[in-house]
Amino acid sequence: MTLPLKQDTAFETNAMLPEPIQIVDLFAGPGGLGEGFASSGGGNRFETVVSAEMDPIARETLKLRAFYRLLKLKNPARLDDYYNFCNGITDKPFSDESEVQWKEADGEARRITLGSEAGDEELDKILDARLDRSRPWVLIGGPPCQAYSIVGRARNQAKANYSAENDHRHFLYKEYLRIIKERQPTVFVMENVKGILSSKVGGEKIFSQILKDLSDPHKALGESKSGTRYRICSLVTGQSYGPDEDIEKLDPRGFIIRAEDHGIPQARHRVILLGIALDEEGNIPSHSGLPEIDAQITVKQVLGNLPTLRSRLTKQRDGNEAWYQEVANQLDEMRAELDNRADPKLAAEMDIVRSGLLNAPVDVGALRIARTKGDGKTGIPPLDEWYLDSRLDYWLNHDARGHMPSDLRRYMFASVFARAHGISPKGHQQFSLSGLAPAHKNWESGKFSDRFRVQMENHPSRTITSHISKDGHYFIHYDPKQCRSLTVREAARLQTFPDNYFFQGNRTQQFHQVGNAVPPLLARKIASVVFDVICKKTLSKKILPQEAV
Repeated sequence: MTLPLKQDTAFETNAMLPEPIQIVDLFAGPGGLGEGFASSGGGNRFETVVSAEMDPIARETLKLRAFYRLLKLKNPARLDDYYNFCNGITDKPFSDESEVQWKEADGEARRITLGSEAGDEELDKILDARLDRSRPWVLIGGPPCQAYSIVGRARNQAKANYSAENDHRHFLYKEYLRIIKERQPTVFVMENVKGILSSKVGGEKIFSQILKDLSDPHKALGESKSGTRYRICSLVTGQSYGPDEDIEKLDPRGFIIRAEDHGIPQARHRVILLGIALDEEGNIPSHSGLPEIDAQITVKQVLGNLPTLRSRLTKQRDGNEAWYQEVANQLDEMRAELDNRADPKLAAEMDIVRSGLLNAPVDVGALRIARTKGDGKTGIPPLDEWYLDSRLDYWLNHDARGHMPSDLRRYMFASVFARAHGISPKGHQQFSLSGLAPAHKNWESGKFSDRFRVQMENHPSRTITSHISKDGHYFIHYDPKQCRSLTVREAARLQTFPDNYFFQGNRTQQFHQVGNAVPPLLARKIASVVFDVICKKTLSKKILPQEAV
């Protein structure tokens, strides 16, 4: 079924909801999706009842951000406590005057392993105590994607005796389903990788089953009695699916959101489902889709004014002089081998970079690196308002990785090639100079032609994934003089996390959190659509108080 989409992005009304809309955030990660909802409408539209995340370090980030939001709303006079922690003045984020909010944040951001007996029991107790079902509420989040992603499925197939039917990760969406059936949210938002569209279990496409189950949770879980049913809507097309409709008439690609078309500086393509509770007549309010932008936001616009950093050296002594000599030698060796006639553009660009190396950065970054006036501006006022925070004295999580000499050679070549030709080099045919081929037996097969990739400065970045926690090969900085992969802060900016979002844990853990998150700015745009739907439901008196189960 196709529903008309209007161009407006928020419901215009003078009527105010008497209280904020409640949010329950499952599989929350560091809180990207929740941040978008919590920041919507100046932070007054939604309130988080609970956010559940199993990873202890991501949960620390989630808790710290919850604390920041609670200070803004309930104790703004003590916001200095948060900023003193970010700015390295204190070693803990709260004081005696803000400890109440810190404890409240601890109660909101919970370490819960969903799908386990203990985790489900803990979540149920929290919802029994805190969720007011006489008010509108929204369920948000996305089950872990490893079982659905194309890369994850390829790894699974390589495992001996692997069976999709026995992989519990395929069925973690049923934790959503259980909560939807038992608690009956007004709206739910569920996110996952687009690989879920082609993933199969027992020869059947799991996405079709998920749509059927979500549209009628009671039926899906074997309940004899009927309950609230839902229409599952696309946020970018007019497609939707309702209970008992013909799933074969649906094009599942209509549920894919291309983030770069909606103001996110990243080509991130994800399936995001908007589930809206049907009224007694089986209808839902009309709603807007996500507006598209005229011009995409580029990597350089978002990263270009961050402090420049050189890479660190591994496998040898690090230092400014040692780094300069290593990078210069690698570049000189490649330039000597390169035939000007074979690739005059590349040769000329190598010469330009070589002459500019004396002005290469000497700072390698840190957990905190000092800010200067004008740092970080994108030149786009709404984005600057979103990212920047004048109360921060430091860039947070802006710390360069160390790279082996062989990888410095590849990163230098790739970034110079990208400058010369406007594309990131691919495979053994373009990585043709000596010393560039990795020690990989399948390097010339074509299967790993994208192993090294430059994030092109005049385009949105490629998808930031959790693999960035393992190495930086796919996330090479576009500036050859920096000769490195992206920092956590740069990855976070491409994911649209505000600069005052402080990721906890070591650098690998920080990268993992950023790569697994939903872009908060995209989430805020989705929250506007959800707010529109709930306002219309409320004003049409289609939301009725429900008795607790």
